[in-house]
Amino acid sequence: MAGPDAASYLQRMLSNDVEALDLGEACDALLLTAKARVVATTTVWRRGDDEFLLLTEPELGERLLGELRRFRFAAKATIEPEQHVSTLVVGPETPVGGISNSDYGTPAFELLDAEADGAEEIDAAALELLRIRARTPRFGRELDDRVLPAEAGLDERAISFTKGCYPGQEPVARLHYRGHANRGLRVLGLEGEQPPYDAELSHDGAVVGRITSSVAASDGTIVALGYVRREVPADVELVLADGRRVTQA
Repeated sequence: MAGPDAASYLQRMLSNDVEALDLGEACDALLLTAKARVVATTTVWRRGDDEFLLLTEPELGERLLGELRRFRFAAKATIEPEQHVSTLVVGPETPVGGISNSDYGTPAFELLDAEADGAEEIDAAALELLRIRARTPRFGRELDDRVLPAEAGLDERAISFTKGCYPGQEPVARLHYRGHANRGLRVLGLEGEQPPYDAELSHDGAVVGRITSSVAASDGTIVALGYVRREVPADVELVLADGRRVTQA
C-alpha cells in the first residue's frame, strides 16, 4: 500500500498502531470483522514514509487485499498484490534488511527474496515445534471464525489499546477492560500418534478444550497446542477421547 493516505487508512482498518512505526520497523496486526473475528493476520512493515508492505500467509493474501480495497473509498492510496519468497532466519543477529518475526519464542527475522549466507537449514517439523512451544496461533489451525483474538493471545502482540477506532475495536476493548477470555492456548504433551485436528480434551468427564496443532518431538513424544478452558488448572492431566493422557506444559 502506497500513497499519502496509506498510513491513516491502515490505522483505521488494522488493530495495531501502524502510524507509530518508524521507517524500517514492523508490527503484527489483525484485520477483524465488526464482531472481532479474525479476517487475516499480517505483519506490517513500513518500507517508506508513505509505503507499507503487509506480509500474510499465502492463503490469506487475496482476502486481505479484497477487504482493504473494498473499504478504501476516497483514501489516496494504491493497494497492489506482491509475491515474495520469505526466508526465516532464527538467531540473535539481525540480517541486513531483516524484518523482525515474533512467532517462534526466540529472536527471528524474515528476509524477502534473499538467502541467509552461512545459515544452517532446519526442517519444517523443528520450526513447527518452535511455533507450538511459543503458543503462536496459525490461521486454519488455532484461528478461525470461532476464535476471539484474546483467546489466541493475540491481544498481547497485535492489538493497541490506545489508538483510534478500527473494525472490531468495541468487543475487543470490552473483553479486555471488563472481562476475560473463557479459554486460552496451552502447550500440551502426549504419547503415541499425533491426534486429529479438533480432538476433544476432557477433565473430570467434561469436555474442556480441543487440540489444534501437534508435532513429533525428537524424543518421539507429541507436543501439541490447544484451547483449554480458563477454569481448568494448568497442573492437571487432560484426557483424549481415545483414553490417552495429556499433560500441560
